[in-house]
Amino acid sequence: MKAKTTPYLLVLPAWIWLAIFFVVPICGMLSVSLMTGNVLDGFTQTFHVANYAEAIDRYWRQILRSLAYGACATALCVAIGYPVAAWIAFRGGRHKTTYLLLLLLPFFVSQVLRTISWRFLLADDGVLLGPLKSIGLLPEDAHVLSTPLAVVTGLAYSHLPFMVLPIYAVLERVDHRVVEAARDLYATRAQAFLRVVLPMSLPGVFAGVLMVFVPTSADYVNASLLGGTGTTMIGNVIQSQYLVNNDYPMAAAITFVLMALLLAGIFGYARALGTERVMEVRA
Repeated sequence: MKAKTTPYLLVLPAWIWLAIFFVVPICGMLSVSLMTGNVLDGFTQTFHVANYAEAIDRYWRQILRSLAYGACATALCVAIGYPVAAWIAFRGGRHKTTYLLLLLLPFFVSQVLRTISWRFLLADDGVLLGPLKSIGLLPEDAHVLSTPLAVVTGLAYSHLPFMVLPIYAVLERVDHRVVEAARDLYATRAQAFLRVVLPMSLPGVFAGVLMVFVPTSADYVNASLLGGTGTTMIGNVIQSQYLVNNDYPMAAAITFVLMALLLAGIFGYARALGTERVMEVRA
């Protein structure tokens, strides 16, 4: 009997942690999203479901923009992170740990400070654009800040390790003899990658996409520091509703709308990729 209950006792602290710091706050926020009132007169629980319809009607542009920015940043992280992870896994040799440390080293600094440094870098007369304008390669009115490019680039930079690390963890366990066997069977480098390496790395790509897409879609730091009025993301709206307008029900309703869309996107992505096939490849 004791042996049967041991696994449940071991996992009990994790369930208690999730219940206290996730389930309870989520339920509380769900209750707030159905309230009406204001910060002066107080909020009353009226089960006002119309808050959700109003949130979608007022902020659907920011919601779609956030999802689009998150998707673009995720695609950029895959394009940059996969080759980096593959190079470290296959070519890193005994210096793999050093390369991973160099990759993570900037992230020992606060994200706000790193984003502000990008603001200086991308300024109209900054380190990047200033010299290009002085030699005539760019017009004087060229700018990058307050554009979608700046926001997406900042999002990709801020979350790149979350893509590299899971892909590296999978590729590092790939048996090199399998790739050599594919080459012995007259497969080209491209065929060996597409038919052997890529399918075996799908679990890492799957995890990396989830770890990047969800936080980038809800990010507000990069949009605040690198964007402008035309690049406002839904995270900025939620932050403003909570801390500026003190409209807690609307902020909570927007949060749940975003959460529902992200969950729908995650399940759709998992179904399209085929979670069973991913687990079979991993096995």
